[in-house]
Amino acid sequence: MNAAQVNKNNQPQGNKGLVPLQFLFTEDGFCPDGRPEQLSPADQKLLGQFEQDRYGALYHMGLAEKSPYLSPSAAFLYQVSDAFFKTLTSLPELEISRGETRAEPSEEAADRLIRAVPFVIGAEYITEKWIRGIFRKLNEIFSREIGDYDGTVEMYLTEKNQHLHVPERIFFHLVENKDDDFPFAFLATYATRGEDGKVRHVPLKYALTEYKNEREKLLALLACLNRAAEVSNLISGFVENGEMFHPLRLTSEEAYIFLKQIEDIESTGILCRIPNWWKRKAAQVSMSVSMGEEKPSMLGFDTLVSMRPELTVDGVPLSREDIELLLAQTDGLAFLKGKWIEVDHERLKTLLEEMEEVPEERTLMDALRLELGTGKASADVGQLVTNGAWLSSLLMNLRKPESIRKAVLPKSFRATLRPYQSSGFTWLNYMDKLGFGACLADDMGLGKTVQVLAYLEKLRKTNQRAQALLVVPASLIGNWQKEAEKFAPSLDFQVLHGKTAPKLGEEFRGSSTFLTITTYGMVTRIKELQEVQWECVILDEAQAIKNPLTRQTKEIKKLSSRMRIAMTGTPIENELANLWSLFDFLNKGLLGTSAEFNEFCKGLGDHPEGYVRLKTMVAPFMLRRVKTDKSIIADLPEKLETIDYANLAKKQIVLYRKAVSDLEKRLEEADGIERRGLVMAAIIRLKQICNHPDQYLGQQTFSMEESGKFAMLKEICTTIYEKRERVLVFTQFKEITEYLAAFLTEIFQTEGFVLHGGTPVAKRSQIVEAFQGEKYVPFIVLSVKAGGTGLNLTKANHVIHFDRWWNPAVENQATDRAFRIGQTKNVMVHKLVCKGTIEEKIDEMIEAKKELAENVIGSGGEKWITELSNDELMSMMRLG
Repeated sequence: MNAAQVNKNNQPQGNKGLVPLQFLFTEDGFCPDGRPEQLSPADQKLLGQFEQDRYGALYHMGLAEKSPYLSPSAAFLYQVSDAFFKTLTSLPELEISRGETRAEPSEEAADRLIRAVPFVIGAEYITEKWIRGIFRKLNEIFSREIGDYDGTVEMYLTEKNQHLHVPERIFFHLVENKDDDFPFAFLATYATRGEDGKVRHVPLKYALTEYKNEREKLLALLACLNRAAEVSNLISGFVENGEMFHPLRLTSEEAYIFLKQIEDIESTGILCRIPNWWKRKAAQVSMSVSMGEEKPSMLGFDTLVSMRPELTVDGVPLSREDIELLLAQTDGLAFLKGKWIEVDHERLKTLLEEMEEVPEERTLMDALRLELGTGKASADVGQLVTNGAWLSSLLMNLRKPESIRKAVLPKSFRATLRPYQSSGFTWLNYMDKLGFGACLADDMGLGKTVQVLAYLEKLRKTNQRAQALLVVPASLIGNWQKEAEKFAPSLDFQVLHGKTAPKLGEEFRGSSTFLTITTYGMVTRIKELQEVQWECVILDEAQAIKNPLTRQTKEIKKLSSRMRIAMTGTPIENELANLWSLFDFLNKGLLGTSAEFNEFCKGLGDHPEGYVRLKTMVAPFMLRRVKTDKSIIADLPEKLETIDYANLAKKQIVLYRKAVSDLEKRLEEADGIERRGLVMAAIIRLKQICNHPDQYLGQQTFSMEESGKFAMLKEICTTIYEKRERVLVFTQFKEITEYLAAFLTEIFQTEGFVLHGGTPVAKRSQIVEAFQGEKYVPFIVLSVKAGGTGLNLTKANHVIHFDRWWNPAVENQATDRAFRIGQTKNVMVHKLVCKGTIEEKIDEMIEAKKELAENVIGSGGEKWITELSNDELMSMMRLG
């Protein structure tokens, strides 16, 4: 089956609608992430195996034939397991040490795996320590299985996989020697068990003593030498002369012959330990092209940067005299500049010809694309492009913004930025200066909004005529309004939303307001937005343009702007096409055309090391800080609390105003207990309307479009789901819990739990145990009274207060179900508030008088509201 017959989900076309089994990576392991109904029968079986015994399943995965339909995360796990078996079968002592064998990844093997980590959830956890931990688990399984197996290790492996073989116990070593005439030494060793019972590698001559009375065992051990002699005349000579049993001194010519025959020798089962410089191909002369050695006169992707080709060996440049010296020698090994160099006349001539073809200059865009491999270059140039002094410095600053000279925060900006936020603000200004589009991809809760507002305020102060466009999901408009008013009160903005496109277009036409805020939907309908030359266009929740084929994405990309910023907490998880579309907006052409990028992605299955090239390519243009980063954690409080402001939907506005009007009329004639009862009932009605009109009306549809809070809940939980994190959603209304759970099940594509006063005690224990387990359970919806005490739910690192209790002590008690001993992550607390309503006004009152809130409000619940005068009460309740 060719690549064209496989769809984007890496499944045969006959399995349309199915997705391949994904995996999540955690701090010390991994777990499967898939719903059986979305998987093919083969993946359903695989899911069952991993859920039953994940490391056992991984062990046997590496022994099986690699499926062409694996997801990137599954393919990486296969690669880890395959690397384990390659390491295991490279140990000459394997047959005699059996269950005692310890396969440890070499630094090179670990580095290869790390370079092949795809863009998946939890990729940040995969380090050399993580890989060694997986190897230890696989070692334990091998030890257990081989301990129960009666036959040889060779028989065991052959039964599992016919391509796996136990290496011969004999091992060849070639090392450098301090002798001008004989600069190399050769030694054959074999693995044997010493008197202390430990496996050792000793010179081959000791085998003659060990097996002097066991001729058959000796012949069996030495049989592989005859096979090696058949493929190598050099080895044949050592065997025939009896020299194989002694340390040998070799000339550089003999060493070169041996090195060129390594592959043939190892095919006979004898493994060879050779100098690292040969394994790394560091002895080869290569062409390196240094790009951007000096700072150009202008900046931007059209900037012309110099291209300086030179021949190098292991990164060390060769002078013309060095090259002439090499050309004067015969093919083989030459010692030059303290290094062994392979002299290959044919290769040298080809490289010299290619040097003549390298252009003197390229645009910066073309130069950067060479790094990914989508730019045009010869095979040699494409692999050995290096960045010169200026370009190296530039890219280092972009990848590590803390090294950039700090941008000065405008005095009109009313916030103190955390150190990493200050670096983000500086980075955005630096990107603006360079003319590069920027993706701010910090984790949710790290303050992307405040960093962008700081950038906008500086832009406004610097350029009086500038106009910026901010495109957001409709549910986030209220949040941006509140944050702008709080942190940048001098920043003038207008919101284009809530009316017909023609009316909004008319309002906007001729406007000189600095910041225009609108929604993704409105960008496609307000044609006037396309007519402006924007100074900056900013996309919040930029995953909205992940599909390059939708009309919405196409219209967004048509916007004309000097600077472009994308904000997203989940830039690429699991789908590389999203990344291309994002960069097509930010820096068009950097990742090549869609066809070129797709071709590059197709090759990642067979050449996963391409992932590191892609990461290196996008890193300067994407600033991503995650809450698991130790330097970020040190900069954060353990509990991050945010108020998320939702706008009321039209139906909510109508019902809210009517409820307030009804209360106002009835208050005129009521007093005492009757008045208090009216007020408390009105508060409950207004809370219900703020939650959802259907809760107030007693209906059962609960459409997202009719509730600003439901829309906000979807925005927050979509990001939580894309990171596969867990959340507790608190409400004080038992009657809405089932509807919230049904809504969340659609978002998370997996069922969670509901826990309220009617949940039996035994059932509560089961819920807690399941939620705290390894299997992904995304959410629990809890009533504040039932779930506010006595539960330990530390697997959640998000808490959402869907409606407000207006009693800080009660809310904090509920939050502490997750924020308690045993919690290893920073907890994000989201408090949903409907903008302009009693919810916002009471929240502002509590925030302004924290001490009053805790001492007075905390003791009496919400009864304090009934003590307000009619005027105070109506002022609080009326829609702002």
